[in-house]
Amino acid sequence: MKKLSVSFTLGLAMLLLLTFSCKKSDDKKEESFKCSTCITSPEALAANDASSKGMYKGVVIGSSGTIKFNVQNGGTTITAILVIDGTTATLTSSVSWVNGQPYVAPFTGTLNNQQVSITFSVQPDGSNPIITAANIPGHPNASFALVKETSNALLECFEGTYSTTKPENGTFNIMLSRTLGKLGGISRKDGSNTPTDVKGTIVNGIIKDERGKEIGTLKEDLVTGSFQDGSGITVNFTGKRTL
Repeated sequence: MKKLSVSFTLGLAMLLLLTFSCKKSDDKKEESFKCSTCITSPEALAANDASSKGMYKGVVIGSSGTIKFNVQNGGTTITAILVIDGTTATLTSSVSWVNGQPYVAPFTGTLNNQQVSITFSVQPDGSNPIITAANIPGHPNASFALVKETSNALLECFEGTYSTTKPENGTFNIMLSRTLGKLGGISRKDGSNTPTDVKGTIVNGIIKDERGKEIGTLKEDLVTGSFQDGSGITVNFTGKRTL
């Protein structure tokens, strides 16, 4: 009986150690990430920096994804690539680009064998790119944030989540330029159709909000952060680069 008891005790101890070790491993936060499919230099051409031609990149919430518009950046191509929940749709437009005029056009294609339509609008100088209408089957009430990429500043897109001690959970998708030291994007509470703008700066891997308060870090292609909002609620966020 004594030998059996020792074996049982030792086995239980090993089981507890294994369980604790697994939990410690599972709970450990990811400290870095590198996007193996993401480009490392701007796609935008210098000739289009002050034009409505060029590359536009952005993030989508509803559920989560990215979108990239190519408006005759290096030829006559006018297309958009939408990636949402890991599924890719290539969209095209038949609206011709006209020099000195705003470019407003519906982009259409299919996603999961269903018709998608997204209307894109931008001013003649490439400013104020926005989505004015969108119909994405399976993803109603999608929210977008777009920025024009320039030839000297790569634009990167990150998809992530946030949680708070309220409690509250949601999607946290941003775009950033390490060269310009700026970031922006949108967040949206789970179950809500109303996005919240995200704005800030990033210098030497330190992320700050609009007021200059340090809220997080960027390491390789991973953003993480934790801060208290104006009501004293703690907000935690994390996101990985996907475009």
